[in-house]
Amino acid sequence: MERLTQPEEEAMQVLWQMDGGFVKDVLERLPEPQPPYTTLASTIRNLERKGYVRAEKLGNSYRYAPLVRNEDYRRRFMSSFVSDYFRNSYKEVVSFFAKEQKISADELQEIIRMIEDGKRN
Repeated sequence: MERLTQPEEEAMQVLWQMDGGFVKDVLERLPEPQPPYTTLASTIRNLERKGYVRAEKLGNSYRYAPLVRNEDYRRRFMSSFVSDYFRNSYKEVVSFFAKEQKISADELQEIIRMIEDGKRN
């Protein structure tokens, strides 16, 4: 699964939320400043080339539908992120956020409970 650029990822987020759509639909849902229509159309064609979406010709335009699930991309992205920046250690990820005060002790306890509950199921 090829990694996405920032504009590609933003377009995919919208396509995942809508479960597909036309370039104009994606453009309407992107935050300001929105890219020009032609730039977004090129970005979405790149997503098609990379195998993330498929195009269906409807009249004079194309409707794009995701081929890759959001969960699958997120899993792949997080795995490579942890590998690249935290020596493949999820413990280091949690430690980083704790040191940066981005996660509280209560949230850490909740995570521990979730892990323990998952082991029981």
